[in-house]
Amino acid sequence: MGKTIVEKILSAHSGQDLKSGDFAVCDIDFCFGQDGTSGIIIDRFKSLGIKEVFDKEKFAIVIDHSAPSPSMGVSAVHKKLREFVNEKGLLLYDIGCGVCHQVIPEMGHVLPGDLVLGADSHTCTYGALGALSTGVGSTDLALSLACGKNWFKVPESIKIVVKGKLGRGVYSKDLILKIIGDLRADGATYKSIEFYGPVIKSLGMDARFTICNMGVEMGAKFSIVPADDVTMRWVNSLAARRTAKKDIRQAVIQNADRDAEYALVKEYDASKIGPQLARPHAVDNNASVEELEGTSINEAYLGTCTNGRLEDLLVGAQIIKKRKIHKDVRFIVAPASKSVYLAAVKMGLITTYIEAGASVVTPGCGPCVGTHNGVPSAGEVVISSANRNFKGRMGNPDASIYLASPATVVASALEGKIVDPRKFL
Repeated sequence: MGKTIVEKILSAHSGQDLKSGDFAVCDIDFCFGQDGTSGIIIDRFKSLGIKEVFDKEKFAIVIDHSAPSPSMGVSAVHKKLREFVNEKGLLLYDIGCGVCHQVIPEMGHVLPGDLVLGADSHTCTYGALGALSTGVGSTDLALSLACGKNWFKVPESIKIVVKGKLGRGVYSKDLILKIIGDLRADGATYKSIEFYGPVIKSLGMDARFTICNMGVEMGAKFSIVPADDVTMRWVNSLAARRTAKKDIRQAVIQNADRDAEYALVKEYDASKIGPQLARPHAVDNNASVEELEGTSINEAYLGTCTNGRLEDLLVGAQIIKKRKIHKDVRFIVAPASKSVYLAAVKMGLITTYIEAGASVVTPGCGPCVGTHNGVPSAGEVVISSANRNFKGRMGNPDASIYLASPATVVASALEGKIVDPRKFL
């Protein structure tokens, strides 16, 4: 029997011939923490009594969740992180650099075939590059920081094939919301998901990151789009950044064997999927836009590690054109990184949003994390391009969050209620 992608990559990083269900200690290619988790990483690392990290070029801290700091307590944490990286000579992406899940791949730290750990649950995002990446706790991350390794149980794999063609006004976010609604929040628990089919191959990298980012919302350990020409063009565009880091590693593309064994195979016809949303307070509480059209909103948010990339800002700006945000809606935009922000400025997208009435905030997690930047009031309704809508996710357990594509978010912000974005295209 052949191997799946996860079996191949974990085998390559352990020096063993692994199959699903096996346990192994594997070498890590890169690891990182963010400001909400790195304080504990530092404490646990110091408790080990080890003075130096395993490789200064293979670890970074990204200050993105509460950036800039909203309080004295958070400022103290940020100071602790800065002092640690200065003492150890480590990589730091400080406030304004952007969300870790955009910055880490954007800066050339991840290649196809890599094994990456992050102290953040949406680390599965980098599977869009044909890598294995997953979120772990701060203690596990501290151990990897010390020795460059960690243990894994090789997961079973699920194969998802998407055929047909995405319709007008339908995007990768709609597709993944539909799949999560079908498989449910626990449908892929400790599984590795591989995405295939003509629709997946037609997607650009921004859209692939969106797909893989939300794999964890169905419980997946890893979420992977096999590397292809689209992937390598994106990776090669970052070659200068990798060279600057003296990173001489080469991509090792791993593809599943034709006779690989899957725990489940699912097929979807994209042409039958319209704009989708997740209703409060669960990501798998799926609904079509027709079911929710007319629901009043108070706040709209475009951004996050799911949909704050250039493609997303472009889609939203095309819908806004010269229109104005509804007078009763607070519309917040957070570019996913400094690079995305600068590109959007050069293209005139930021001007479009500001003139329409949006508030553009510092690149980073923005309102998603719920510590600052747009905490809703009790009873208010938010439509967001984020990946989670749990109770209290944006800082108020008495608010309601609907998840949608950037197109649906922006269209709804214009009308003050959930609407079908196709009417604006």
